[in-house]
Amino acid sequence: MPHTPGRVVQECGVGRVPVRIEGDALAFAAPPLIRSGPVAEADLAVALAVLGVTPADVVAAEWIDNGPGWLGVLLSSAHAVIALEPNLAPRAGQQSIGVVGLYDAGSGDDGFLKSSADASIEVRAFFSDGGGPLREDPVTGSLNASVAQWLTGSGRVKAPYVARQGVKVGRDGRVQVTEAEGELWIGGRAVVTVTGDAAM
Repeated sequence: MPHTPGRVVQECGVGRVPVRIEGDALAFAAPPLIRSGPVAEADLAVALAVLGVTPADVVAAEWIDNGPGWLGVLLSSAHAVIALEPNLAPRAGQQSIGVVGLYDAGSGDDGFLKSSADASIEVRAFFSDGGGPLREDPVTGSLNASVAQWLTGSGRVKAPYVARQGVKVGRDGRVQVTEAEGELWIGGRAVVTVTGDAAM
């Protein structure tokens, strides 16, 4: 039972992260970035080679690292993000890549779901795991937290908004981004597939 109703604190690699509990939904406060700012040409070239896009396809790129090493790449649209067919084979200098694109107001059928009108942005996460091939994560809290800080800080979106993630890996994730108490909160609902007790 939490000491404060509706609040717990999770100890993570980035430090202590406040978590709000509202019914069956959870939200955490976006932790501060540990690396931000411009991306060196060599690092961006590796990321673009993974994604299979050119510099002309990129609206903006920045380090948005809150722990996992995210390099953020903003493409021209949500549809451009969905259409990516990345090459995830290991390569020198690879890093975790977060790709995002904005939906136009009133976006309709995108060919993957009947409608994306409830989402403002599309997100895809490609993460490095010990030097092996990159993998795509279906729904990623840490990336959505750093993307929220990047996009709201640059004035490209305003909270509250909904991010969609996972359509290319068989998921239909929705991440809700809100602003309260001077912080961005990243939340949603999870589907519980396994429960149990651990013997100590």
